[in-house]
Amino acid sequence: MSSIETKKINAILIVEVMGRPPEHLVETLENIAKQIGTEKGIRLVEKKITSPVLMKDQKDFYTSFAEIEVEVDDILNLAILMFKDMPAHIEILSPQIISLANSGWNDILNELTRRLHGYEEIVRILQNEKMILENKVKEFLPRPNVTEINKEKIKPKKGKK
Repeated sequence: MSSIETKKINAILIVEVMGRPPEHLVETLENIAKQIGTEKGIRLVEKKITSPVLMKDQKDFYTSFAEIEVEVDDILNLAILMFKDMPAHIEILSPQIISLANSGWNDILNELTRRLHGYEEIVRILQNEKMILENKVKEFLPRPNVTEINKEKIKPKKGKK
């Protein structure tokens, strides 16, 4: 990727998880942080994982988050990380100004487009599977007898002549 500035980018990611049991949340966040640190062009600087907290109005359902500081080689690595791990928040700490050549923007926009097309394909597949399941459910639902419905419509009204 061509960038005018070749400084590395430092950023903090907030990754949230929810579920149960609470110890599973900490383990999941540890695994996410570890996986982020193994990505090409990304170095894990620091991680802070909060203790799981019982969610308001939920029985036995917890939430937790990790604050993960990373150093990435370029903005494309940060964009890929954003789509791959879907953090709740990203804050770029440094540098203050990030300049990109056209080719750098092309790389980011093409990655964005590729990911969106992948998500669109998944949505279409799920919509088709949903329609198939709905049709199968309709096959098993009891259907009213057509002759009984017609008899109800034709019945003479009582009391009027």
